Amino acid sequence: MSPTSETAQGGRRLVIVESPAKAKTIKGYLGPGYVVEASVGHIRDLPNGAAEVPDQYTGEVRRLGVDVEHDFQPVYVVNADKKSQVRKLKELLADSDELFLATDEDREGEAIAWHLQQVLKPKVPVRRMVFHEITKDAIRAAVANPRELNQRLVDAQETRRILDRLYGYEVSPVLWKKVMRGLSAGRVQSVATRLVVERERDRIAFRSAEYWDLTGVFATGRAGDTSDPGTFGARLTAVDGRRVAQGRDFTSTGQLKGAQVLHLDEAGARGLATALADTAFTVRSVESKPYRRSPYAPFRTTTLQQEASRKLGFGAKATMQVAQKLYENGFITYMRTDSTTLSETAVAAARAQVTQLYGADFLPDKPRTYAGKVKNAQEAHEAIRPSGDRFRTPAETGLTGDQFRLYELIWKRTVASQMKDAVGNSVTVKIGGRASDGRDAEFSASGKTITFHGFMKAYVEGADDPNAELDDRERRLPQVAEGDRLAAQEITADGHATKPPARYTEASLVKELEEREIGRPSTYASIIGTILDRGYVFKKGTALVPSFLSFAVVNLLEKHFGRLVDYDFTAKMEDDLDRIARGEAQAVPWLKRFYFGESATEPGAESGAAPGAVGGAADAGNGDGDHLGGLKDLVTDLGAIDAREISSFPVGDGIVLRVGRYGPYVERATEAEGATGQRADVPDDLPPDELTVEYAEELLAKPSGDFELGTDPATGRKIVAKDGRYGPYVTEVLPEDTPKTGKNAVKPRTASLFKSMSPDTVTLEDALRLMSLPRVVGTDAEGVEITAQNGRYGPYLKKGTDSRSLESEEQLFTITLDQALAIYAQPKQRGRAAAKPPLKELGTDPVSERPVVVKDGRFGPYVTDGETNATLRRDDDVETITPERGYELLAEKRAKGPAKKTAKKAAAKKTTTAKTTAAKKTTTAKKTAAKKTTAAKKTTAAKKTAAKKTATAAKAAPKPAAKAD
Repeated sequence: MSPTSETAQGGRRLVIVESPAKAKTIKGYLGPGYVVEASVGHIRDLPNGAAEVPDQYTGEVRRLGVDVEHDFQPVYVVNADKKSQVRKLKELLADSDELFLATDEDREGEAIAWHLQQVLKPKVPVRRMVFHEITKDAIRAAVANPRELNQRLVDAQETRRILDRLYGYEVSPVLWKKVMRGLSAGRVQSVATRLVVERERDRIAFRSAEYWDLTGVFATGRAGDTSDPGTFGARLTAVDGRRVAQGRDFTSTGQLKGAQVLHLDEAGARGLATALADTAFTVRSVESKPYRRSPYAPFRTTTLQQEASRKLGFGAKATMQVAQKLYENGFITYMRTDSTTLSETAVAAARAQVTQLYGADFLPDKPRTYAGKVKNAQEAHEAIRPSGDRFRTPAETGLTGDQFRLYELIWKRTVASQMKDAVGNSVTVKIGGRASDGRDAEFSASGKTITFHGFMKAYVEGADDPNAELDDRERRLPQVAEGDRLAAQEITADGHATKPPARYTEASLVKELEEREIGRPSTYASIIGTILDRGYVFKKGTALVPSFLSFAVVNLLEKHFGRLVDYDFTAKMEDDLDRIARGEAQAVPWLKRFYFGESATEPGAESGAAPGAVGGAADAGNGDGDHLGGLKDLVTDLGAIDAREISSFPVGDGIVLRVGRYGPYVERATEAEGATGQRADVPDDLPPDELTVEYAEELLAKPSGDFELGTDPATGRKIVAKDGRYGPYVTEVLPEDTPKTGKNAVKPRTASLFKSMSPDTVTLEDALRLMSLPRVVGTDAEGVEITAQNGRYGPYLKKGTDSRSLESEEQLFTITLDQALAIYAQPKQRGRAAAKPPLKELGTDPVSERPVVVKDGRFGPYVTDGETNATLRRDDDVETITPERGYELLAEKRAKGPAKKTAKKAAAKKTTTAKTTAAKKTTTAKKTAAKKTTAAKKTTAAKKTAAKKTATAAKAAPKPAAKAD
């Protein structure tokens, strides 16, 4: 029986999902007896501040939103922006006979369903409806087979939420006091930042080593073709039996690891090349091995993020935004999953397409299965795959742009996972010869041929290293045998230098977090987004570069909260949270031990009363004790934290980098105690490994500080030029006794320099002219004053509320009243000004296939392909931005969709209201009778409600609230 016919007999059903897009899609699969509405995400959460906490809560509960003294009971409040939606859901529920909670089947979705049940308080039967894909069959099957709410998943999510609240709300204020206001700390966020900082530390400590080797081009003497080349290249591997050093043989400080390895310098390499010029070479060995490569597992959340970064240039956030749309519109299965498992239906669909598109020769005899690689993988999802029991090819979907590209990637990976292995041969050829000086030299070449491409016909995985060779790349060598003679056409000496460890990209950071078992894969995109938004990390191309601010933050956390940013500790916390989810551990005792220390879990300490002594909690939290120490004690004892010390980093030669309130700067130490040394600001976007002693000296050598220009003859005040963080400017120095606050406060006159001026060349006359602005040009015929002013978008004239742009800054002082009146006599230009030429051309966007350029807009530079515009971020520079970064910004902007036009909607709403007022008046009389009936019902309901409230209040008065609604 269909859901529609069931509903006709069973009444009306309300189905609640998270998003409006999901609701729209699901509504199309259900009958008229179903009402599908969105909660629009979470409707209830911990309060964002004390102002949101109900009045009955005081003290620490108001600050934290969690009652740590009474079993860590959370205080939940309905989000202010969700109150109208909650009212709507309650109204719909009042007219329904059954409630289906159809949120996602993971911890987050289960928690949303639980909160909905707690807030709506349904008096009708409640069902939990779950599905992994939004297709007609899946939705109808979910309606027909509901389950009960999984309280373990709810408890696990609640424990995570409380833990993250305690971590963030207790540790973040320490950062405010000791580093800078507005900073934040988080359980996974801080550890991810530490990973990026540690990689940069490795780069700073790195010392390059130079090494040389030889490459030769050898000829067989036969005419070559594609299957049997006549020449091939080989690299020198040994001299007199000693292996020639390569990059892997050097430490990060540039030292050779072993004495048995031969380190060739430039002179030695060039000398050996000369000695080998006339050498006769022979093939010493040919070693052939079978090559086999199996297909990759279907995508899970993290592997999708990594591959979309490598192949499509998407950030993790953009990937999840596009995947969310594909899921909500029924194209793929749920995109937050740890699983690599495919259902029998999916396996059958993939195998059918392998046969259809590639032939039976590419189909293995048995379906392939993939074991989960993620420890404690939860959520009963499949891998990410095309939805349905028959996969739509990308061409059949009708998708375009980023959604098409991501769907194609998922489709290819899924189909390839059910194909045969790729097989072939790998060959290693060793060539030897004796130099004219008697030394024996051995070269080596390796090749690979693929005799059957198997799954590679459909899909080949990308690599984090752009120089890495992909799996499907063949390298054919000539068909040679041991003892064959070869001629050296060319032997060249090649110099190399070891490279510092590569910075993390979004893809490699996701991979690192997963391998270390830190956090949950479904949260990595938001974690990376957070550390970028907080300014802890910025992007240089695709690389994640830590800011100097993040060095100070990580320094503090390592020294005072070492356990909280310890990788093993964080992974162990993840294990504990998973144990709670499986019912193997209890949340409250665990939270007590984390917050109050080990003594909180001694016999009798789990009752919920205030814990006893917490001595040693700091040691447990930062030493070698139990992995759960006392956070409360750690954040209370801050006397040992030296704010200046944790924000100071030696550069060398007496120069120190400091992270100050207004950003990073370098300072040369001074011998006088308490005296301030020479200082210079450091660019915010300077990668820390590029701050060398030489560069610091350059910064300190630049003119900085105040340039005294002279004294204003009218006021007697000193006039100085300064180079501020927002550009150079001139200002007057007020007397020391001038009030700076209060109603009598006096502000110094200040003016920005023109673009043609600089602090070290501006004169006193220039400064006084600048500070005289705005300048009164004169008055028009009606007596309205016209002034010349310098504004945010350049020089302009102002008459009342009418402003007109000027062509140059100099006109501010030279324009006459007649010229100003002539400008105002012209009609005001309403259209756009002539388009400015592009600042930079980046190439062709791989999605829109349109040329991408950087332009200068009203709010700064932006990239555009003519269809989509994306503003450059704070850390992007016009001169250094790469094409890949431009494409990524456009991809993220497309993923967000068009901006909401609230103003126009409001105007349209007003118009509609005005038009419908008359119609409403006409129908008022008809509704009066119905209203009388309704009023009678409401009166009865009100009496019942009042009685119920009185009884509830009497019962609840003596007890603290467990979960506030």
